[in-house]
Amino acid sequence: MMRAFCLLSLGAPLLLAGCAVGPDYRRPAVATPPAFQEAGPWKLAVPKDALPKDGWWKLFGDPALDRLENEAGGGSLTVQAALARFDQACAIARVSRAELFPNVAFNGSSVRERFSANREVPPGSGHPAYVTNSTDLPIDLSYQLDVFGRVRRGYESARALAQARWSDYQNVLLGLQSEVAQDYFTLEDLQAQHDLLARTVALRSQTLDLVQKRRTGGASDDLDVFQAEAELASVESQVLAVDQSSAQLRHALAVLTGSLPEDFSFTAVPLAGAPPAVPAGMTSELLERRPDVAAAERTLASASAQIGLAKAAFFPTIGLTAAAGLNSAAFDSLLHSSSREWSIGPFLSVPIFQGGATTANYQRAKAAYAEQLALYRQQVLTAFQDVDDGLSGLRYLAAQAEALGRAASASQKAADLSVIRYQQGVADYFEVIDAERIALDNELQATQLQGQRFVASIQLVKALGGGW
Repeated sequence: MMRAFCLLSLGAPLLLAGCAVGPDYRRPAVATPPAFQEAGPWKLAVPKDALPKDGWWKLFGDPALDRLENEAGGGSLTVQAALARFDQACAIARVSRAELFPNVAFNGSSVRERFSANREVPPGSGHPAYVTNSTDLPIDLSYQLDVFGRVRRGYESARALAQARWSDYQNVLLGLQSEVAQDYFTLEDLQAQHDLLARTVALRSQTLDLVQKRRTGGASDDLDVFQAEAELASVESQVLAVDQSSAQLRHALAVLTGSLPEDFSFTAVPLAGAPPAVPAGMTSELLERRPDVAAAERTLASASAQIGLAKAAFFPTIGLTAAAGLNSAAFDSLLHSSSREWSIGPFLSVPIFQGGATTANYQRAKAAYAEQLALYRQQVLTAFQDVDDGLSGLRYLAAQAEALGRAASASQKAADLSVIRYQQGVADYFEVIDAERIALDNELQATQLQGQRFVASIQLVKALGGGW
């Protein structure tokens, strides 16, 4: 609730009188096509990273993934650190906003003081030692009139930076969510590979048993047995490699959810089905939800305000000071009306000579804005690249999956036929080995490609700022 209030207050306009030197920020136009498949006109980028996109992973309809995402959102230390950075930026913005209001302070004091008899005095004056009492109860007020907008530009800059930190937090959260989903589906893909290899181990064991029987009967020799043993050991090694990768992914998921690997428990099931279909005709407006684009735009707005802040340094600082209170040498008369005192008056500070520092700082602010403008436009280009890469990747991976499916089916039939030919004595064992290797490789590639399709879908979701 407090963070929502912070965002609303930082986004409120400044309804204050007076002018503010320096440029008023306008979002720069960037070249964005209306859809990702064709070129289009220029469009004004308006960040929409605050639009609801919670639970984008529910597109995959997997309760286990839902549980992991919820655990990660609440337990990730990286997300907590990003949220703390936003809280710091909000506090800094409130400090900057405080300069818009008068500064009122109570500075009470009570002093008993002895003056030396040997002090320096005007000629002919007596100088006996004496003791005085003084009690002062003043309320001091100082207020800087923001005539040229120095304070407002500073607050404008701090406010935009706070909004940028919020977008950074959203970007960290989105990155965490996508990483959890990618690790989750990769782990399920590894489980599918494990099951495939485990079945292959069983088949290789049966083949080894067949070869050994054929050698006993004189139909095969030791070379065939050694080859069968080597093939079995090779697949067993692959199973161990897949299990090692699975263990590392479980450890990674534990850290992402803020848990110790020893305390993390998760049972993977083989990956099945296909990723959710991407709707046709997505518009480029989806990129306005990307938090990294929004953070770059808000940082640019902060840099723009810094130009006005630097320019205001060329102008005078005008303010007002006032004080009112009670002063008396004795406590019994402190509250009498005759003990009242007050003062009021303006102050003016005019920069005359700064050794070129003010001009240099103004030039630095303009150069910083130019830097952030280039970075913002580059971020938009990168966003389009990410989406186009994701869309083309999904298309090519789907075509590959279809081709590999046909290859795996055909190679398995060839492997089954080669075993029959070997049993009938019309083929040697090298034909069986070659056919089975090809069949296993194709089936493994098909399984791995299925996992890649899920990962590519998640990367596209991330590229679009969290779902479509």
